[in-house]
Amino acid sequence: MEGNVRDHIEIGERVRIVLKKDQRTGELTEGIVKDILTKSDYHPHGIKVRLESGDVGRVKEILD
Repeated sequence: MEGNVRDHIEIGERVRIVLKKDQRTGELTEGIVKDILTKSDYHPHGIKVRLESGDVGRVKEILD
């Protein structure tokens, strides 16, 4: 599932995000959602989240 819709993402879910520094390469970072940072219901580039590791990026894949 893609991470463009806020309602599809829950805290504690395993996701893959693209970090700001990796936007050009598209490299994904996997982790567990700690906080959902995007307030709107939809974002074309993915909902921004903070992982338990502290990494912040936009959700590209929802794994759970």
